[in-house]
Amino acid sequence: MMEKFFIDIHVHAFKRPYVWIDGRPLFSTPEQILKKYDELGIEKGVLLPIVNSEVYLPQSNEEILEICEKYPDRFIPFCNIDPRALTNSPESNFEIILDYYKNLGCKGIGEVMPNLPFLDERVLNLFKYVEKVGFPLIFDSNGKIGNTYGLYDEPGLPQLEKCLNLFPKLKFIGHGPAFWAEISVLKNVNDRYTYPDYPVIEEGVVPKLMRKYPNLYGDLSAQSGYNALARDPEYAVKFLNEFADKLLFGTDICRPDAEVPLVSFLINLVEKGKISEKVFKKIARENVEKLLNL
Repeated sequence: MMEKFFIDIHVHAFKRPYVWIDGRPLFSTPEQILKKYDELGIEKGVLLPIVNSEVYLPQSNEEILEICEKYPDRFIPFCNIDPRALTNSPESNFEIILDYYKNLGCKGIGEVMPNLPFLDERVLNLFKYVEKVGFPLIFDSNGKIGNTYGLYDEPGLPQLEKCLNLFPKLKFIGHGPAFWAEISVLKNVNDRYTYPDYPVIEEGVVPKLMRKYPNLYGDLSAQSGYNALARDPEYAVKFLNEFADKLLFGTDICRPDAEVPLVSFLINLVEKGKISEKVFKKIARENVEKLLNL
């Protein structure tokens, strides 16, 4: 068992085991997550409810709160709202709902992943109220509409940039293949749907946006976040050092057998002196503590 040091910005759990009809596990129970956390040296994690119809695994914000009440030292609750909720219009007033969950202890909103454009009026309406309430927002991203999930944007992430301008006080936390693939200039537009295995050709739009906009952060969870670093370890060192105040360790553990290579990747970098212990601590836990006022 490793010493518990990391704080995970992104994890999912269901109170009852969520399995396919053939018995394959799809999502972990809280107890399975905690067993994994103890193996990996993770002190606690942010639980993100899944609410969007594109990923129809209905989960209430109340279930997340119940799990966090049972394990208050290990889980931190986020709430979630689909932008089509209430009236399926840009006139829906989400303030009372967001305030309600904030008063119950939720620290943010996410993972926001409807398959709608960032600039859909219903999405902008949600962003408006999230900014007003003061929550940080974790989004998933995608490069296409249909047969998938995640907020849609074109190559170069122009819609995300527009949102960063429209909502300067809203802390956006980027996640997903279409976001992290653009750590580099792309060889092919289809690379936005996968995990590019070639080194960073030249700096992509993600570091440029993170440099330009103080309200953009990076969620390093899942294969997409890990791959953004592992595809080019030399560039990863530069990226981690420059954006040490804006990058958040995460796992996105879903299934009990999930692997989390980001843990050893970061530990290896600090042990080899590629990143300082100060940088490591910021990314591993301190940035999350600051962002969520833990």
